[in-house]
Amino acid sequence: MTDAVATPGASSAFRRLLQRKLALLGLALVVIIVGAAILAPLIAPFDPFEQHFDGLSLVGEPLPPGAPYLLGTDLLGRDLFSRLLYGARTSLIIGVMANGIALIIGTVIGITAGYFQGWLGSILMRFTDLMMAFPALLLAICLAAIFQPSIWIVAFVIALVNWVQTARVIYTETSALAARDFIAAERTLGASTPRILFRHILPHLVPLIIVWGTLGISTTVLLEATLSYLGVGVQPPTPSWGNIIFENQTYFQSAPWLVFIPGFAILVLALAFNLVGDALRDVLDPTLRGSD
Repeated sequence: MTDAVATPGASSAFRRLLQRKLALLGLALVVIIVGAAILAPLIAPFDPFEQHFDGLSLVGEPLPPGAPYLLGTDLLGRDLFSRLLYGARTSLIIGVMANGIALIIGTVIGITAGYFQGWLGSILMRFTDLMMAFPALLLAICLAAIFQPSIWIVAFVIALVNWVQTARVIYTETSALAARDFIAAERTLGASTPRILFRHILPHLVPLIIVWGTLGISTTVLLEATLSYLGVGVQPPTPSWGNIIFENQTYFQSAPWLVFIPGFAILVLALAFNLVGDALRDVLDPTLRGSD
């Protein structure tokens, strides 16, 4: 079985990853954001839902950054820093959950279509092409509007429109693997289909799944923020970075930090996961390692 695709060991890949400065920057940002989200109850100076009597100016305007409100207050006098910390929790939970569901759906469809080919593969890939033809954002808005918005519904809706790229990539790789000599040898030796799929096909797809899983989180977080901003995602008063921008957009000119700070947080999170995902792709993809 020497025809199997070689993949780097976990320790070797980790060492190569640590040699990349942009990857280290991305990892540091991910650790900081995830750590802040997990520790939000300990870090947040105020209850994110509490409306403070001194949280608005005499004319009813949000307070600018300063003591005791580090990043100022929002239109209801709530502490923006506290809401950003808890909003990170919401955005990350939805992003990770939606991406995980999308990976499972895309991987199952891609492996099934790529390995069995024939009429089953054609039907699955034509269905994938049909889903790719719909604008993802428009489809997500329609689905979110049909169902009662909640964290779980938003995650499921995002997953339903975000699996197609994974399915296409997994299909292509599985088709190539299924044509390899070592797979043909396994079939000749009488190996069952589940054994071939789980012992020989799936292990070779793990690096690809890891890369797409990492890159996909930034996509799902951005889509969640977009849906929440449009009012069909996470509903107030539950904080998410998207609906924080939506709630405070009317103060864009008089209190621009209410829009720029959560927007910058979304940008940093997406950039962090993209940096890590790009580095993982370069480290784990055998076709790219020779170009280092």
